[in-house]
Amino acid sequence: MRYAGNWMTAVDDRILEYLSEHESGSPTKMKREGPIRYSRQQVHRRCKILAEKGLINDLGNGVYMITEDGEAYLEGRLDTEDWQYIDEETDDDARDGSPGNIATDS
Repeated sequence: MRYAGNWMTAVDDRILEYLSEHESGSPTKMKREGPIRYSRQQVHRRCKILAEKGLINDLGNGVYMITEDGEAYLEGRLDTEDWQYIDEETDDDARDGSPGNIATDS
C-alpha cells in the first residue's frame, strides 16, 4: 500500500513507476513509451514538483531519475504526507514479548 500525500496526483505514481522501471526518462519519452495518459505538459509540470519534493532528480535537459525516497514511496515505505518512513514493526510488537522482542524488567 502506498501512502500518498494530499499534494500528489495519479500521474505522479505513473511517473515514478516509469522511472523505477527505466533508468531515466523525459516527459516526452514517458508519454511516448509509458502507460501515461496525460499530456506531455502535465507530465513535465508534475516532474518539476516531484523533483522539488525529492522523489526524483532533475538530471538536466528535461531528463529525470527516481531517488531512493521515490523508490521507498513506491514500495509503501514512505508516507509523503508527513515524510515519515513506515516501520514494519510497531511499538506494540516491541512491548508484547513476541519472539525476538522479549520484554524484560530491569
